[in-house]
Amino acid sequence: MDRIIFLTLFIVFGFMFGLDEKPKIKTDENKTAPSRQESLAKLMAVISSVEKYYVDDVKLDGIVNKAISGLMSELDAHSSYMDQKSFKALNESMDGEFEGLGIVIEMKDGALTVISPIDDTPAFKAGVKSGDIILKINDKATLKMTIDEAVSLMKGKKGTPVEITVVRKGEPKPIKIGMLRGVIKVKSVSAKTYESGILYIRIASFDNNVAELLGGFIKEHKATTKGIVLDLRNNPGGSLEQSVMTVDMFVDDGVIVSQKGKIKSEDSSYSATKSATLTKVPMVILVNGGSASASEIVSGALQDFKRAVIVGEETFGKGSVQMLMPIKNDKSEAIKLTIAKYYLPSGRTIQAKGVTPDIKVSFSKSQNGNEDRVTIKERDLKRHLENELEKTEPSKNNEPKIIDMPKKDTKDIKERDEDEELNERTLMDGKKKTITDEDLQKDNQLKSGIDILKSLILMGK
Repeated sequence: MDRIIFLTLFIVFGFMFGLDEKPKIKTDENKTAPSRQESLAKLMAVISSVEKYYVDDVKLDGIVNKAISGLMSELDAHSSYMDQKSFKALNESMDGEFEGLGIVIEMKDGALTVISPIDDTPAFKAGVKSGDIILKINDKATLKMTIDEAVSLMKGKKGTPVEITVVRKGEPKPIKIGMLRGVIKVKSVSAKTYESGILYIRIASFDNNVAELLGGFIKEHKATTKGIVLDLRNNPGGSLEQSVMTVDMFVDDGVIVSQKGKIKSEDSSYSATKSATLTKVPMVILVNGGSASASEIVSGALQDFKRAVIVGEETFGKGSVQMLMPIKNDKSEAIKLTIAKYYLPSGRTIQAKGVTPDIKVSFSKSQNGNEDRVTIKERDLKRHLENELEKTEPSKNNEPKIIDMPKKDTKDIKERDEDEELNERTLMDGKKKTITDEDLQKDNQLKSGIDILKSLILMGK
C-alpha cells in the first residue's frame, strides 16, 4: 500500500514539473549569457512559484522584500536592504544620540564582529572588546543574521537589559556579557599633555564636530607643542569629510584620498590645501584592530605622506564606500549599496587589508609569547562558530564564562583585566589633563609612541 501511495505522488509531481517529458539537454557550450529580459523572467518565475506553491501564506510584498534582502546580503558584508523600521533607526543614530549598547559592528569573514565599543558606553563599561565575535544576542544566534537585524536587537530603551554571547581570542569558552541599555553620546575628541611639549589627542570617532574640536586643541597648545600623539585606537570611523579635514591640518598639498567605483564619471578625490595646515611638528599615530574606515584614511594617508609614524597593531580593513538609496517614493525604505572603494595617496586600498603600522606594538597583555588571536579562514569560520554555539548550551562540564550585568549605579565591572581597565580609565578620563609616567606603565603602546616621538623631536623631524 505504501509503495502505491509513493508511486502515485511521484506521478503527480512528475506531471506538475514536466518529468513526463524527455529531458532537454543543451550541449552548446558557447551559448551567450542570458539577456536582461531572460534574467528578469527567471526572477519573476521564482517569485510566482513561491507565491503560488509555498506551504505558508506569504504576501507578494513580503516575498519581494526577502528577495531584495537576500540579493543585498549576497553582494558583500556592507550592502543591505533597510525596511521602514531599520531605515528610521539609522536616521535616528545619525543624529548623534540614540539608546542602545554603544557597539560598532561589521561582518568580517562571515562573522558578526565588534570593530570597537564606543568610549564610555554600556558596552565599553561591561568589557566588550574589539575583535569579539558575537554568537548570540539574548537567545538568538547570529550566524544567519544581518548587521541591521543585530543592531535592531541591541537597540532599545534606556535601562532595559541585553545579554550577548561572544567568542574572544584567548578564551576557551564563549563569554556571556550582560548590560543595561543607555543613552549613547560620543565625546569625539579629547586632549592631554605629557611633560613639556608633547600633546596627546584622542579621537574616539569621526563625527561632524571632529575638525573643529581638533583644530581648537592644536591652536590652544600650539605655542608649547613640540610633538603630537594622535590616538585612533578603537576608532570605528565616521565622516569622510572630517577625516579629510583632519589630514589637511598636517599636510600642505597632495591627494589625501580618492574614491573609485564602476561609474568613472563619479570618481572623486580630496586634496590638501596649504591654508588649512595648522602644524608641522613631528607626529605619532596609535592604531589597533578597532581602528576602521575614516581612522584608516587618516593614519594611512599621513603614513603615505611620511608625515607621521604609525605605531600599534594592524587596523580593521574597511575601505569601501556605501550609499543610501531610497527605493520608495515616500523614502521610507532604502538599500545601502557599496558603490566604490577608497584609495590612499600611494594608490593602495585599505579594503580587507587595513593599515600596517611602521612599528608593531601589541598591547601589554598580549606580550606573553603566545598567539591567541582568532585566525580562522572564512570557509572554516561557520563550522567553528557552530561549535562555539554548542558550548553555550548548559551542561555540567561546559558552562560559558559569565560577566555579571552591571547595575545602574555600579562603576566597578567584574571580570575585566586590571591593567586594561586602569589604562582605559586613564585615557578616557575627560577631567584629567595630563599623562604621567605611571599612566604609561599601564599602556605600553602609548609609552612606545611617546618614546618614538621624543626621538623624532631630538632629530628635528
